[in-house]
Order: sequence, then structure tokens, then C-alpha cells
Amino acid sequence: MNNSLSEIAQKLNTSEKIAVFCHVRPDGDALGSGMALCRALQNAGKTAVMCCDDAVPAKFAFLPALSEVRQQLPSSDFDTYVCVDCADGTRAGTFSAKFKKFAGTTINFDHHVSNDGYAKMNYVVVCPATCQIMTEFFTVAGYEITKEIADLLMLGLVTDSGTFTHCDVEPETFRTAALLCEKGANVNEISYQTNGRQTAARAILYGKVMSAMRFLLDGKLAVITVTREQMREAGVDISQTEGFVDFPLTVDGVEVAISLLEVKRGQYKASLRSKGNVNVNAVAATFGGGGHVLASGCMLFGEYEEVVEKLTFAVTQHL
Repeated sequence: MNNSLSEIAQKLNTSEKIAVFCHVRPDGDALGSGMALCRALQNAGKTAVMCCDDAVPAKFAFLPALSEVRQQLPSSDFDTYVCVDCADGTRAGTFSAKFKKFAGTTINFDHHVSNDGYAKMNYVVVCPATCQIMTEFFTVAGYEITKEIADLLMLGLVTDSGTFTHCDVEPETFRTAALLCEKGANVNEISYQTNGRQTAARAILYGKVMSAMRFLLDGKLAVITVTREQMREAGVDISQTEGFVDFPLTVDGVEVAISLLEVKRGQYKASLRSKGNVNVNAVAATFGGGGHVLASGCMLFGEYEEVVEKLTFAVTQHL
């Protein structure tokens, strides 16, 4: 059950030292919502740090505040832990155990339908982005939305909504965007840096991956695969593959797109996207994953063709 935003604001206002965590392999919404909260708390006179198990992807370096995200917790004398954009407690990686065992206050802000409310205080609302929730929270809490914070919040709003094109975008999403624009958020720069540019190496890898796209279930399912060898040859890391899964969904007739990223031999990270007729959160849940109805993820183990077969069968159960 959700706590109210005013209850959470009251708790944070009485906290002195807060650690903010986000999920592994961070995206714009995780980083934007987490760092925006961290900065708002700092501006309110609190000691606050943001930690992430993985380094911030280079493409987000245009926002200076994200250089402050740490991969190690600096001390253990915090009174409050906050998780943002984590569908479940394990998504925080190495920080998950600390969060679960923490004796102080734990707070969970999230927008994933699969979130089961794992913290002592929770605010989970299904919407396009956690940054939409955080913008509302700042208004309730009375935290000033500076230009820096507005840019961070807009980062999450733009990236997780597919630049306002996903079918879960709602009127409140545009009201939130308008408010952030009024506070100085640079939508043009954020959109260009996150969606409008890429390295030559990524472009070459993108072409190779898409040229090997597979169509299954009479063209209703499209599968792309990124291998470790391809990434080594291209000289890119995992962060450079973000967004690959969106392209197969643009193909006429495709209802579900799946990107398989080879983590190591016999282990694949699956990213699933749907046009709306298939609940990919339910598909991912079959393998212990989750996320959104339209966008989810999970981890699978086995030989490549076996993994494809498992996913194909799971999708058929929800077509």
C-alpha cells in the first residue's frame, strides 16, 4: 500500500543523512530521478549522496550533476535510504542487501507495475517515468525545482516516454513537461544528447545487429541479438546498446520486440517491448523479471536457440 507524498515528505524533512540508490545499468529516468532528489535534499540543507552499482553511461555526461553519482557508499551513518526507479529491491545490485537490512527509514519511489512495495515507505504509481512522480513529490514537499533539477527530471521524462511517443503518455506527462520547461529545462538539448546522436562505433554495431533481425510467429515477434564478440569488435560497452530494441517494434506487423544481450556464455539479458496488445511484463515474469506492460526485462540462461525458443513460447501465451 502506498504512503502519501506528504507522509514521505515529512519523513525526509526530518532526515539528516540520506543515501539515494537506483537500478543497475542506469537509464535516464533512474539517474534523473535519483540525482534530482539528491540535489533537492542538498539544497534543503541535508547531507545526501546518490549511488549506483554501475558507472553513469558517457552519453549522460552533458549533465554535470551526474558526475557526482558514486559507485561506493561513502559511510554507514545514514538515517534514510531511498530507492528510485527500482522495480524490486534486487535491482539495486550490490546495494540491495544493504537496503534490505537497513534499520533506518527506507523509501521506494517507482513507476513499474511489477513493484510490490519492498520498502518501509512506498510510493508506486504506474506512469511513463519515475521523474514524473518526483516532479509531483517536489511540489508537495515544497522543494525548489531549479534549472539544474528541471533538466535532470526532464532527462527521465524524455527517455522513458520515448520522447513523449509511448502509448502510456498521459495528459499529466505533458503538464509535468510544461512545468519543467517553465523552470528552465532544455528539452532540445536533452533530446539531442540522448536520442539524436551516437558514435560511429555504435552506428556500425547497430547496422550489424539489425541486419540479422529474426521474425517469428508469422512476423508478430522480432528478435535481435547482440553478442559479446560483436561489442568487442565494435569497441563499445553494454551502455551503447540501449535503445536497440525499439527499432524492431517499428516494423509493420510486429507486436513484440525482444533484444537479447549476451552477458556471458549461456546467459542473456532480454529486453522486451510491446505495441500494446501483449503484456510483456507478464512474459518477463515467466523468467523472474518484470517492469511495465509495454517494456520489461529478464535474464535467461541456456544455449542461444533454447533461449529464443523459451521466449517465443512465452510470447505465444499472451498473444
